[in-house]
Amino acid sequence: MPSKTQWRQFFKVLDKKEKIIFLVFFVSSIVSGAFLSVNFYFENTEIRPALGGKFIEGVIGYPRFINPIYSETSDVDRDLVELIFSGLMKYGENGQVVTDLAGDYKILEQGRIYEFKLRDDIFWHDGKKLSSDDVIFTIKIIQNPEIKSPLLPNWLGVEVEKIDELGVRFKLKEPYSAFPERATVKIIPEHVWKDVLPKNFPLVLFNLKPIGTGPYQFKDLYRDEKGEISSLGLTLNKKYFGKIPKISQFFFKFFNSEEKLVEAANLGEVNGLNSAQFIASPKFQEYRFLLPRYFAVFFNPKNSKVLAEKGVREALNYGTDKNELLEKALNNRGQIVNSPLLPEIYELKFPSKIYEFDLQKAKEILDKAGFVEKNGKRLKSIKKTPAFQFKINLKQGSEGKEVEELQKCLAQDKEVYPLGKIDGRFDATTDRAVSRFQEKYNIAGEKGKVLEKTRKKLNEVCFSAEEEIIPLRFSLFTVKQQWLRETAFLLKKQWENLGAEVEVKTLDIKDLEGNIIKSRNYEALLFGEVLGQIPDPFPFWHSSQREFGLNLSDYKNQKADELLELGRTELSPEVRSQKYEELQEVIIEDAPALFLYNPDYLYFAASDIKGLRGGLIADT
Repeated sequence: MPSKTQWRQFFKVLDKKEKIIFLVFFVSSIVSGAFLSVNFYFENTEIRPALGGKFIEGVIGYPRFINPIYSETSDVDRDLVELIFSGLMKYGENGQVVTDLAGDYKILEQGRIYEFKLRDDIFWHDGKKLSSDDVIFTIKIIQNPEIKSPLLPNWLGVEVEKIDELGVRFKLKEPYSAFPERATVKIIPEHVWKDVLPKNFPLVLFNLKPIGTGPYQFKDLYRDEKGEISSLGLTLNKKYFGKIPKISQFFFKFFNSEEKLVEAANLGEVNGLNSAQFIASPKFQEYRFLLPRYFAVFFNPKNSKVLAEKGVREALNYGTDKNELLEKALNNRGQIVNSPLLPEIYELKFPSKIYEFDLQKAKEILDKAGFVEKNGKRLKSIKKTPAFQFKINLKQGSEGKEVEELQKCLAQDKEVYPLGKIDGRFDATTDRAVSRFQEKYNIAGEKGKVLEKTRKKLNEVCFSAEEEIIPLRFSLFTVKQQWLRETAFLLKKQWENLGAEVEVKTLDIKDLEGNIIKSRNYEALLFGEVLGQIPDPFPFWHSSQREFGLNLSDYKNQKADELLELGRTELSPEVRSQKYEELQEVIIEDAPALFLYNPDYLYFAASDIKGLRGGLIADT
């Protein structure tokens, strides 16, 4: 190696050109070395989340029942239940139904029996061990009508019995392919709830201070000066049997309006929120998730003469510009839907027929259906057959209802029947009145008798067919929510181009469900339906579900019923898909509803939160 003296002499022996070349190579070597070092670091270093930290989620509403038995009717309660409780099965990262509390399960007797074996390493948050008794207790509590659980219809007719301390058996009346998804219901601890009377179930403290087996356990809750719950804290269940979450503390902050939730997000008071009004900023990242659901306009033929006509329903389908709805109501955050079976999610063949926007075709269908356009409105004229018509021959000596109606008819003309006596007996006075009627209308050959020609004229004069004018008019109900309200008024505007008159009515979700949907007191309803990860459209389209189920279009089709019954009992996914592909063709042809779109589920998380990914999720 050169000495220090020699290094000092180095630049003296180089000319100008050689110095430049040396400097270029020297700098290049430094840069290359730095690049290789950095590259080596990133190629051999994996960034992983550290255990710890806290996450604050903002939600609209307040918890009431952090209890799987009751939580189904509240989004707030359901969110908390998902973190605190576990079910026999759960939704995996790819949307499939996988085991959770159950280590494995068996399907027996062609789907009539399901046997689950619980894991042996699961404990409740209070330290007690989970057993099959907890599962049996939970299902029987749901099945108890005194408890009034909204989950009761899902478990009617299901027998549950103990195999051993970790084994439980379910017996179904008939095969049900989607039962594994039904088994995602969360389990509650028997030792906590067994002494609570059914009438007291909604009142006990454990509804707000729950004990579960999930990844998080209850820590505390805080109330504001009005006594309302303002926030609730969860802490990591370090004995959780599954994959331990990295975030050690989870807090929920509750707001009574979306405006206040958005304001809190902008102030940095929450780390995550679901909101259609929030606008992403550098501090937040937007994530879009796909749910197995759709929104549609359900037509109720029982309450609307015009919507009872298939031609009208088809015309409304063709007269709807779904692209405009997606753009203006959802800001293109969603997908257009043309089938109730969501083939893009369940990997079914797409339907051979869809109602693409065609205003001219829609108008032609209405013309064919008899709805004529007058001054921008469409009307249909229908001649109503009179309640009574003369059908038999009458002569002097006849008696009864026909004679009485004859006398009433003749008495309308004083010149024909001046006496106007109505007693149901065809006497000489009535005979003369009939003769005068025949002379007035030049009816020959039937003097004094009511025969074919006289009957025809009597029916024409006294019981002429009434004309009923039916306007293309109906009301449209929906939820008082910004994007649904905007959708409803866009539909109103589009359908007015067809000559329809539409009255939009918006209500809070509770009022709509309790006062309108439950009693089927609507003509058209803009509403959403959520399907499971294992498709089972039976509740939405089977004729047995028209009055008290989720069949919102009062739909009845024998072929559709057969396919729905076969689909839910078929264990083979391939055969089940064939049945549902055929079913969607039947439903679309009948046009009982107008399928619109599937909005993205929007979630905003603080930019420093990592690891979130968009994709398909289940709405449990």
